[in-house]
Amino acid sequence: MRVDRDRPAAGPLVRGFGAGGFKVDAPDGTMGVYPALLLTATRADGWSPPALAALDEAALAPILAGPLEFILIGTGAELRRAPRTLVAALEARGIGVETMDSRAAARAWGILRAEDRQIAAALYPLEA
Repeated sequence: MRVDRDRPAAGPLVRGFGAGGFKVDAPDGTMGVYPALLLTATRADGWSPPALAALDEAALAPILAGPLEFILIGTGAELRRAPRTLVAALEARGIGVETMDSRAAARAWGILRAEDRQIAAALYPLEA
């Protein structure tokens, strides 16, 4: 699937996704494809995520720096719940958690960044 927007957001944008992963435009004009992905307003990095049940702050450390309103967690092909301990730890830091399937999270990323929202994202692979 290809994802387009009328008003591009600053920073990396997910331009499409499929079985191979997430296609991302970087601010420097390069394109990358990542099976799993960590996103901030300025970076897109490949990620080797733990099993969702083991997801913790340490696994998200690269995207926790700076002011954040919330983190999008894309749980793969299907919506699953993030660990309650992770949600509680992030909320204690003033960071909200929005969990959805990875396709929805990739689409939401561009919309929210176009609004200049201070967010980060962790997207699990679409295929196991």
